[in-house]
Amino acid sequence: MLWFNLATVVPVILLALSGFLGGPVSLVALVYMTIFVFTMDKLIHGAAARKNADGEFPAGESLSIFLGFTHLALVFIAVLALSGMTGLNWWERIVCFVLFGQFFGQVSNANAHELIHKNSRWMRRLGVAIYTTLLFGHHASAHTKVHHIFVASWNDPNTARLGESVYRFWPRAWVGSFLRGLKAENNARAKAQTPRAWWTHPYWGYLLGSGITVILSFIVAGWAGFAALLAVCLYATLQHLASDYIQHYGLQRRRLANGKLEPVGPKHSWNAPHTFSSAMMMNVPRHSDHHMNPNRNFTALRLDDDIMPVLPKSLPAMGLVALVPPLWRHMMDPRAKEVTGISEVVSD
Repeated sequence: MLWFNLATVVPVILLALSGFLGGPVSLVALVYMTIFVFTMDKLIHGAAARKNADGEFPAGESLSIFLGFTHLALVFIAVLALSGMTGLNWWERIVCFVLFGQFFGQVSNANAHELIHKNSRWMRRLGVAIYTTLLFGHHASAHTKVHHIFVASWNDPNTARLGESVYRFWPRAWVGSFLRGLKAENNARAKAQTPRAWWTHPYWGYLLGSGITVILSFIVAGWAGFAALLAVCLYATLQHLASDYIQHYGLQRRRLANGKLEPVGPKHSWNAPHTFSSAMMMNVPRHSDHHMNPNRNFTALRLDDDIMPVLPKSLPAMGLVALVPPLWRHMMDPRAKEVTGISEVVSD
């Protein structure tokens, strides 16, 4: 658990201090979450990066719970800091915006993703709470009821098509996942043997949770707090969707003779073997194994470079590359075509 703790718990402490103190503390936090992560990926890349855990660590679940509850506190520290309530000057607030946005987009989203796959109901609800405070609650439905079923196909709004830019993907994925998740929940409720009250619909819970977050932000920091929450949540969501974009770009499952999609396999997700950034994102970059074993604890996810497509750089680095579509396509289109054997490109 050493790498997981270093990559996730240390930033929690640095962010909390940055929100109130700013100055050198916020700069240290920024260096830690950018340069330090990149450097650690380089230093410990190799045998350690490919090491697979043979079992689950009980501490992994405790870390998820810790990160879940501290996220709820960090959201309001972010609102206070970005709105100016903690006395930070303009450049300290800009640094904090980057810090909190990166943490929510890369760590909190990854942890919420881990929690919504848990068997424990209250842990799943903690994951939903994280998503709703980021104004992205519907992802809890869309991810489990749509993405995991239709991944690597055009029926999945969170799978990027070959030739599609991240700028086109962002709005398509957000709107598509919202609508497809809603449809999946409605269908599940319609098939239920026992009728359910309208107010038990998950989407009402997502709206209520997000509404409470917005109202509390306004109460503690006024319109500046409201704007701060919207801005940092948008930044975090764009990072989350960029992760989806990267991890399934251009990959497609074959449709069988019976009309069904082939089972999800190792070649339907992109993976990254970089140890430290993977630990920061709760092993989300070991994505093929997650899709083949959705309930497997993040500490036990496995990576096999021989059969699983591997990104040329770490997931955070590829997020920067994706912002430059010509460079992205130069790096990824040949790799995607090699994996799938499909050459069609979607006009962007």
